[in-house]
Amino acid sequence: MIEVCELLFEYPGALALDNVSLSIAEGEVAALVGPNGAGKTTLMRSIAALEMPISGTIQVDGIDVLKHPRQAHQRMGYLADFFGLYGELSLRQSLHYAALSHAIVDEQVEAAIHLAAKRLQLEDRLEQPVKALSRGLSQRLAIAQAIIHQPKVLLLDEPAAGLDPQARKSLSELFLTLRDQGMTLLVSSHILAELEEYCSSMVVVEQGRIIDHAALHTQQVAQQVTLRIGCVTSSPILAAVLQDYPGVTLLSKAQRSCAVQFSADPELQHQLLQHLLAQGFTVHDFALERRNMQEVYLETVKKHQEVQ
Repeated sequence: MIEVCELLFEYPGALALDNVSLSIAEGEVAALVGPNGAGKTTLMRSIAALEMPISGTIQVDGIDVLKHPRQAHQRMGYLADFFGLYGELSLRQSLHYAALSHAIVDEQVEAAIHLAAKRLQLEDRLEQPVKALSRGLSQRLAIAQAIIHQPKVLLLDEPAAGLDPQARKSLSELFLTLRDQGMTLLVSSHILAELEEYCSSMVVVEQGRIIDHAALHTQQVAQQVTLRIGCVTSSPILAAVLQDYPGVTLLSKAQRSCAVQFSADPELQHQLLQHLLAQGFTVHDFALERRNMQEVYLETVKKHQEVQ
């Protein structure tokens, strides 16, 4: 759905994008993460045809963005980090203007307004002035404007900035709904815990380069499993049993618990648990320790720095 190939972008005295290539599949929700100044916003603005790179190509839904920007805009929505709204207009007027700017024909404008307002839970506020909206409601309106033409791709730069926890939760649910409806999303944010709720992949940008693009929530070859048993005197025996079990690596042990690394295969996990119960152990916990998105990100950056 989004294809970026060997993109080069330079500001005076600074290389913002250094030979960037990226492929995002249809229906994917990709998190664009990295430190300030890494090139995330420049990459997003280039995809949105708002910046002209020195070289490289960008395609969205098969359309060359740099050669046919207006045609590409019909297939994408974009929300900037610092967006502007017309405070004197009502929400209805704002959405009406957005619909016309996306070349929605007159007879379809009203239906488009109501669909966008429904998606963002703004139906009961259409006649209110924009200047009376809270930060969270302003954010919803800006997103409604970005999706009023039902784009196939949505680009969002820090969409949850300044929102309270409840508004962020509503936003996450919206993005999941858009994903389920077939939309492809590219979301830049520093709030990794929030991205983890709805993103299917993570694109890590460092000093103008993409250093990793990996799927999230996939099963790994080995994961850490924490075991907790009921008998204090059993822990040395437990460690001995685990050391003899195929594929298990003992990571740590205490009086009542052990941490091991073991296959993520559910069937093998079942066999191990069954084996422990057959040996007479009282197993209180048998839980996978999953790495969160921040841990994956920090590990990716650390590995990249080590090979530099």
